[in-house]
Amino acid sequence: MVKVAVIMGSKSDYATMVETCQLLDQFGIPYDKKVVSAHRTPDLLVSFAKGARKAGYSLIIAAAGGAAHLPGMVASMTTLPVIGVPIKSSTLSGLDSLYSIVQMPYGVPVNTMAIGVAGAKNAAVSALAMLGMTDPSYTQVYQDFKLEQERLVLEEMTL
Repeated sequence: MVKVAVIMGSKSDYATMVETCQLLDQFGIPYDKKVVSAHRTPDLLVSFAKGARKAGYSLIIAAAGGAAHLPGMVASMTTLPVIGVPIKSSTLSGLDSLYSIVQMPYGVPVNTMAIGVAGAKNAAVSALAMLGMTDPSYTQVYQDFKLEQERLVLEEMTL
C-alpha cells in the first residue's frame, strides 16, 4: 500500500504543512504526519529515516525552517524520494531554509519546492505525480487535477 510520510522540524511548521495534508486528503493519498527534529531529536530522525521503507512509506515530504537540515539528513539515510519544503520564517523570510534544502551535495537528492504555502501545496502535487508513475489511479487523479486547474484559469480569464 502506498503511504506518504509528512514530517516537519517543529509543530509550528504544521501551519504551512496543513496545506500539504489537505491536498493529500483530496487526492486520496494515505499519509502519516509527525514532528521529527533534525537538531532536537536526532536519534528519532535516524530511526525514522533508516526505517521509512520498511514502515511502508513510498516517499517522504520533509519541511523545515531555519537551518533546514531535516530534508537533507533524511535523504542521506533513505533510498526513498524526499521532497523538501522550506518554511517561511521570520528570519530571512525562509531564504535560509531554501538555501539549506536546495544545495544538497551530489548523491543526496532532495526535490526542493518553493518557500511556504506554494511549496507545501506543490509537494502534494509532486507526490501525486510520482505515485502516478506506478499507479494508474493516481495518474487519473493528477489528470483530473490539471484539468480543474485549467478550467479555473479559463474561468478567471472571462472579463
